[in-house]
Amino acid sequence: MVLLAGVTLLSVAVAAAAAWLEPASAGKSTPDYASSAAPSSVEKQSVRLADQTPVRVIGAPFVPNTNPRERY
Repeated sequence: MVLLAGVTLLSVAVAAAAAWLEPASAGKSTPDYASSAAPSSVEKQSVRLADQTPVRVIGAPFVPNTNPRERY
């Protein structure tokens, strides 16, 4: 239990030091991945199941054993 508490405190200290030492962005209040533009109508459309490319399955398909007493 003491070891768990020690590791937890050490992890918290390392995380706090990393957050404190991380340089602040100069004049940017939004993250890089955030966009101020609204998503276009193409981005709003969901992907249809029929439009997805087929995937080649190698090997035997998985068949769940619904009756554990029967072996194949």
